[in-house]
Amino acid sequence: MATAPVPSFYLYGEPQRSVAEGFVHVESLDDRSRPSEWTINRHVHRDLNHIILIAQGGGAMQAEASEFRFDAPCLLLVPAGIIHGFTWHRESSGHVATIAAAYLRHLVARDADLAPLFAYPHAVMLPQAEGDAAEAAIARMAQELGWSGPGQRAAVESALLHLMVLALRHAPLARQAQPGTPRQAALVARLRERIEQRFRRREPVSDHARALGVSLTALRQACARVAGTSPAQMLDDRALLEARRLLLYSQMSVAEIAYAIGFEDPAYFSRFFARHIGQPPRTWRAARDG
Repeated sequence: MATAPVPSFYLYGEPQRSVAEGFVHVESLDDRSRPSEWTINRHVHRDLNHIILIAQGGGAMQAEASEFRFDAPCLLLVPAGIIHGFTWHRESSGHVATIAAAYLRHLVARDADLAPLFAYPHAVMLPQAEGDAAEAAIARMAQELGWSGPGQRAAVESALLHLMVLALRHAPLARQAQPGTPRQAALVARLRERIEQRFRRREPVSDHARALGVSLTALRQACARVAGTSPAQMLDDRALLEARRLLLYSQMSVAEIAYAIGFEDPAYFSRFFARHIGQPPRTWRAARDG
């Protein structure tokens, strides 16, 4: 049977509220994990992204319908809007860096190489020396955030960028990414925002290009270079993400889910889901309910 709705938090366990545009926060893994017996239940942050350093220990991350197992040292990257939870080994230690979505978009607009980092949740394994470097960077962020001396903002951003570059250079996506311009990165970020707001309308890609003020060719080129995919696939991926969420976390019928994400024909939705996921929605749900 489907489970209860997934809670939406500011920081874990805190009521949802608006996020300041430049918000960056660092806390010890121990702070919220020890009181909850080293288990962080599934939840979602609407406007906050995580970079989590696991310096010692390991565990498992649940992100949407996937599970990632990991051992230290590693970095876990969790984009805003992704349902996620964790189970840590009791000896685990590390830090959780949280970044406002608006601030992340600002960083990506300045350096398009960073764009693939938060395209989806993943675990980045690090060599021990780079794990030590990541720990030093995140400790420096925490130290700077604890006072208000001159140059604090620049120091925090410097340490954050160092952490992101470490992740970028050791993630599998780093070997696949193609260079993109800052303008292309900003365009793809705007497309992602628009898809998030309107994916239930099932609009054609040409409508998105027109609304963004670019040609269809320019939009396709930007998505290929920055995201490694097409705008049509980005639209389908968002619809499939919502479909999987509703199958997992609601008691809606397959037909109701089809209508909820913009499909006029439930049978067509079932074929669409099976073509992309490899199973019809009822079969996929039953396998996870068992």
